[in-house]
Amino acid sequence: MNIYHIGIKQIDGPLIVVDKVKEAHYDEVVNIITPTGNRKGRVVWIENEKAAIQVFSGTSELSITNTKTEFLGHPILLKVSKNLLGRILNGSGEPIDNLGVLEGTDERDINSSPINPVSRIYPKSFIETGFSAIDGLTTLIRGQKLPIFSASGLPHEKLAALIASQSNIKDSGNFCVVFGAIGVKNDTASFFKKEFIKAGVMDHTVMIVNTSSDPIIERILTPRIALTAAEYLAYTLNMHVLVILTDMTAYCEALREFSSSKGEIPGRKGFPGYMYSDLASIYERAGIVKTATGSITQIPILTMPNEDITHPIPDLTGYITEGQIVLSKDLVSANIFPPISILPSLSRLMKDGIGEGFTRKDHQTLANQIFASYSRTLEIKSLAAVIGEDELGDNDRLFLSFGRLFETHYINQTTKRSIIETLNLGWELLSILPRDTLTNTPSNILDEYYNNKAALLKYKL
Repeated sequence: MNIYHIGIKQIDGPLIVVDKVKEAHYDEVVNIITPTGNRKGRVVWIENEKAAIQVFSGTSELSITNTKTEFLGHPILLKVSKNLLGRILNGSGEPIDNLGVLEGTDERDINSSPINPVSRIYPKSFIETGFSAIDGLTTLIRGQKLPIFSASGLPHEKLAALIASQSNIKDSGNFCVVFGAIGVKNDTASFFKKEFIKAGVMDHTVMIVNTSSDPIIERILTPRIALTAAEYLAYTLNMHVLVILTDMTAYCEALREFSSSKGEIPGRKGFPGYMYSDLASIYERAGIVKTATGSITQIPILTMPNEDITHPIPDLTGYITEGQIVLSKDLVSANIFPPISILPSLSRLMKDGIGEGFTRKDHQTLANQIFASYSRTLEIKSLAAVIGEDELGDNDRLFLSFGRLFETHYINQTTKRSIIETLNLGWELLSILPRDTLTNTPSNILDEYYNNKAALLKYKL
């Protein structure tokens, strides 16, 4: 039975306080009834018989005496079914695509339940994104959480749309994407929708869109709505789900604003002290469980404030997740897309999802050699800036050529590549270098893949 209260004790920013509440629960949905219409809210704080309610659409024009609150006795629920695929929802889980109400009778608590660690299966299967810098060097594994660290002005939105459009799991046709846009501009939301329709993937994509003009509370709900849809698709319908969340910085800033409105003691840079556990409650919803054949893979995208990787948002994200893909302004300036800086990027689960049976037996060796050779290239580039390129030896000049070609041919790409094309291209570029400089590669692998004459001829070096 629903509980009604007439009148509210206090209005404080986005919060209202109701007194003499005896049976309210944290996160409970509240219907706020006013003479001018109804609003939704949720309980965010309880002390004795007082309950603070965050109003989704703000507290403007609310009256202390003429407002009635109805406690609905349940948390925020999302209606789920296979008909979610192809739909666009707002940050509260309501359809905004003019395709009618969501069908289905099954409703899920958006806060979910933690996955029992005992029931988790270790991620091992490769996901092909079509980008060589990811597939070849920071490989995404099914069930992994691999964030993208970006900065203001970098093309992370374009990269996110293309990953969502191009990604697939080897030998799996049961694949879908859940895309959560948090605090984005209206034209950005339209961009994502147009890209998915143009790529022909909208029918196996669920979009949850929260724009910068929407209520702040929806920014906090959006990733949970997205992951609730993903959990249903993965663990009930046994689908392989790729969840892309952008921008988690907008989420964290909303969390900071929400925490401040409750008068909580701030932590680093004003963010709440519980932000680590809050982010973990989102990121740890990725994975594979024994009771289902589906999986959830997460790619959260965040813009680093002031390009500072030690800022609390990327810092805490790095602790919780299993690697990171870092975007570079220098590569953007050189017209390279995707501008992935490979040296600070890594995938901690890569070694378990590549090699024979997954990609190809030489994959790990190739990645190790590319990292080593490109790292040496950057060292030589720094030296050349001091003494001049003319003073370098022949091998050093070859490394500089390798670095330029690696950035313009391997990292930069205009079309999707298969993993085999990526691996072959990697060996082709490494073959520019003298064989005795490839010290990270066993001789039997070099015998099979190294072809110096063909590489020099093709690139006219």
